[in-house]
Amino acid sequence: MITVLCGGVGAARFLAGLVQVVPPGDITAVVNTGDDTVLHGLAISPDLDTVTYTLAGAIDPERGWGLGGETWAAMGALERYLAVRPDGSSAGGTWFSLGDRDLATHLYRTHRLGEGAPLSAVTAEITRAWGLDLRLLPMTDDPVRTMVDVAGEGEIGFQEYFVGRRHAVAIAGVRFGGIDDARPGPGVLDAIAGADVVVVAPSNPVVSIGPLLAVPGVRDALVNRRDQVVAVSPIIGGKALKGPADRMLGELGVPVSAAGVARWYRDVAGTLVIDTEDAALRDDVEAQGVHGIVTDTIMSTPERAATLARVVIGS
Repeated sequence: MITVLCGGVGAARFLAGLVQVVPPGDITAVVNTGDDTVLHGLAISPDLDTVTYTLAGAIDPERGWGLGGETWAAMGALERYLAVRPDGSSAGGTWFSLGDRDLATHLYRTHRLGEGAPLSAVTAEITRAWGLDLRLLPMTDDPVRTMVDVAGEGEIGFQEYFVGRRHAVAIAGVRFGGIDDARPGPGVLDAIAGADVVVVAPSNPVVSIGPLLAVPGVRDALVNRRDQVVAVSPIIGGKALKGPADRMLGELGVPVSAAGVARWYRDVAGTLVIDTEDAALRDDVEAQGVHGIVTDTIMSTPERAATLARVVIGS
């Protein structure tokens, strides 16, 4: 069995490669829910949905999130009400776009949560509806919200930072609200303990994998399996291919390099897979006490993602 710790786009692409190499029924994906939010009264789980839509072959390939062939009539209709919205109200906000077809997922999730179903059970229902055979586990059924400390301003929610501010503001820190009271989701610790290989996907170490590691019990479970944990660096040539991982690491004082990623994960991962562009940094990675493997990590095609998956689980 293979267990993968996942954030959003990078993890989804890795999983799309992994299912070509390993029977999907042998894969468990433990997914970050710190990005979750509530908008228009709807429960939104961006990372869970990105993984689901990608593996179902329904993702928008250009954006890397949302559904392909999407329409935006509901968001367009909301624009009418912005002119009459009272000061201080957030009603009808369109800064976070929800496609018309994507709304169906959020409507279903919200209704089921309102009926008292835990997020893990609702996620299993959604993945079955999309015909997926792998297990998709939220990191916790309890509410955890990633809060970003914007330098000079104070805390804002992750989605306001990432989408509303287009992650263009410097950060002074990150906090995971509710994490002390969170319990690992059903099956999460067993998936780590029972895996032949545990993979830390090439996701943002700070806000995608960081919340997972902060769930009480998860870090300890990984430490116990450290020799079987393989992380994939999301930093290539000192940059992130997508998103703000490079800037966030730098703003938090972590070297923006494969060696910096090795330092970030050295307590929980015995191996780090780095890109061929960073081959010269392998000794620096190993100076952190982490075994370094060099290969092509850019998943520009499904075939390259599958090749990377073979290297990772073979290591």
